[in-house]
Amino acid sequence: MKIGIIGSGVVGQTLAAGFTAHGHDVTIGTREPRKLADFAAAHPKVRVAGTAEAAAFAELAVLAVKGSAALAAARDAAPHLDGKTVLDTTNPIADAPPVDGVLSFFTGPNDSLFEQLQREFARVRFVKAFNSVGAARMVDPSFAGGPPTMFIAGDDAAAKATATRLLAELGWESADMGPAIAARAIEPLCVLWCIPGFREGSWTHAFKLLR
Repeated sequence: MKIGIIGSGVVGQTLAAGFTAHGHDVTIGTREPRKLADFAAAHPKVRVAGTAEAAAFAELAVLAVKGSAALAAARDAAPHLDGKTVLDTTNPIADAPPVDGVLSFFTGPNDSLFEQLQREFARVRFVKAFNSVGAARMVDPSFAGGPPTMFIAGDDAAAKATATRLLAELGWESADMGPAIAARAIEPLCVLWCIPGFREGSWTHAFKLLR
């Protein structure tokens, strides 16, 4: 599959390298290609391009930017995303320090960044994924308790099926929480996931749903 990564931070780089290692054709999009010189040298199979180019290249795209930049990044890429599946990894983290390990969001309890994206870009088939784990365990995670669970949500069943297949390739089991509104519960998992990191320095855990 041709995968376009929108965002060149640690999450975007991790997923670009991971998808490439699993046989996909990947382009990572950035506004400043020079910042990815070392990454490009280490991962010659990943093409580095602009955001719009990565979106145009993609059969499936991944939005991997800071939450406060998500809408702007999606606007830059939007002309090339109509009808495509886009994995949304973002979280609406406010620009404020954590309090006792607890982050603040710039969304309220009855909205989510994911829903804001889906409302503005109605023809894009967004799927929430990869927002509740650190980059170090996004690709081929290994835990004594077996594969961890990635909670996903979205309004398009086919897009979620594609996301589920990709997640399985990368070593995850998926738990479909339903339509876009479920992101109101999934995005705060980021806050919960970060608490052990801020309080104990532990950043390599993941969630698992037991049935």
